[in-house]
Order: sequence, then C-alpha cells, then structure tokens
Amino acid sequence: MGIYDRDYYRKEGPSYLDSLIPSGQVCKWLIGINIALYVVQLATLPTPGPGGQRPGWGPVTEYLELDTANVLNGQVWRLLTYSFLHSPADWMHILFNLLFLWWFGSEIERMYGSREFLSFYLISAVIGGLFFEMQALVQGHQLFCLGASGAVTAVMVLFAFHFPHNLILVFFVLPVPIWLFVVFQVAQDGFHLLSRTDTPVAVSVHLGGAAFATLYYFQHWRILGFWSGMHSWRRQRSRPRLRVYRPQEEPVSVGAPKSADLDEHLDAKLDAVLEKLSRHGRDSLTDTEKEILQRASEIYKKKRT
Repeated sequence: MGIYDRDYYRKEGPSYLDSLIPSGQVCKWLIGINIALYVVQLATLPTPGPGGQRPGWGPVTEYLELDTANVLNGQVWRLLTYSFLHSPADWMHILFNLLFLWWFGSEIERMYGSREFLSFYLISAVIGGLFFEMQALVQGHQLFCLGASGAVTAVMVLFAFHFPHNLILVFFVLPVPIWLFVVFQVAQDGFHLLSRTDTPVAVSVHLGGAAFATLYYFQHWRILGFWSGMHSWRRQRSRPRLRVYRPQEEPVSVGAPKSADLDEHLDAKLDAVLEKLSRHGRDSLTDTEKEILQRASEIYKKKRT
C-alpha cells in the first residue's frame, strides 16, 4: 500500500480550522511559542545574591514547570505547560529540542495534517508528564522537570517508524539511520530509569513520549477521529429515545386501517410512526400513518384542556 493510500494522506477538503492553520505552520508556531517563553523566562530571572547564586528560576518558570507535588495538589496544567519551558541555564537545551522538532515534526505534520499533528504533540507532552509523575510516586520524592523533549521524542519515534532508513548526522558528522539512533536513545533512557542512574535528564518523560508514539503508530490511532466519535456518541445520547412497543399476542403494524385497532394500540403505533418520521422524514409516511399522528394530536390536546 502506497503512502498516498493511507487515511491520513487523503484530503477531503479543508476545514475552517485548516484554513486558519496552513499546512506546515504548527511546527513554526510551536517553535515560536517556545522561544517567546524562553525569553520571558530569562527576563524574569531573579537578581543574583551576594554569593552569585540566583534564588530560584523566576515566577514564570516556577508557575509552569512540572512540579510533581503541586500536580497532586490540583495544579494539573503543569502536565502540559512544562513542555514549553527550557532551562535558563543551558541554551543548548532549547536549541536541540527545537532543531529536532523542526527536522522531524515538519514532515510528520505534512503527513498527518496540522490539527492531528498538534493533537499528537500536546498529548505526547501530557503523557510524558504523567510518566514523570508516576516516577515521583514510585520513588517517593518531589521531582521537577521542564522541556519539550518528551513530545519531541514522540515525534522523532513516529518519524522513525515511517522513515527508518533516513540518515541523520550525529554531532553533525556521523551518518546514522534514524531507527538506530532512536533505538539507542530509548534503550539508554530505559537503562537509566531502571538502574536509577543519577542524571539531569528526565528520562521517564522521554519514555512516555516514545511509548505513546509506538502505540499511536501500531494501533493506527487518530486523535481527531476519536474526538469526533466521542462527540457523535454524546449527541446520540442526548437525543430522546423512541420506544417501540410490541405486544406478545400480536405484532404491532405501522399501518392501521381499522379505527378500533387504532384506538386500542394508539401509543404503540405512534411510537412506530415517530421512529419512521425521525429516520426518513414526513414524506415517507403513508396516509394511515398520518392519520395516526392526527388522531394522537387530537387526543393529547383534549387531555391538556
């Protein structure tokens, strides 16, 4: 099956949101937001004290970073906002995250579409945050993290599944197939997590993003499709259910030529007519069925008066 036969490559016409977000622009917006927040982080850094040490990382970082204790206290926004922050003390942190996001994310966005890619990226960040939260619970410590690497790892893993033999230059020199690079990175993160190696990298966030991307690819998930299905299900649940009653002695027929039979089973016949009306419209009703509606209307009017 060619790539153009896949569901995500079929175009059924642009939606209103797609017209607002042209193809390929979500990566640029994500990069722009990360850079803007990084500038704000730097601008709000507290002044160094007498010893040259800064008392914290500033209000913006401290309010948006992933603080596992505060998440348990209800500050659940941190499970997402941490992924738009980066270490003010290490400019390479944001540089490589955004480079990887652009290299791999722009192609994934082109394949899946802007809305699906954005949904995938944001959910990857949240799942990475949840993995980090679980790590803190298992270890029994309050932990902190920030950075886009969980979502970026998910994008990179998904890219590797689609283009396993594409080459990347490690340290801008050594050509390595992307599948080998991804396997090495995930294996290294897994080893550090299982061995509880003391590392400044939040490896559980990376593993959460990688796990989600793997399931997303092999299970053929589509986030927008799931959301549309849920929305349709909720609309169906909100509609009143039409009850069709059929006595055991004799099946109820929609057509009722005899007026005596019409009076005897009016409620049941009315339910059947209403169901047909809701499915096929008024033009599909026979004269007898229209008579049922008229008679029921007269009876219910008399009851109200």
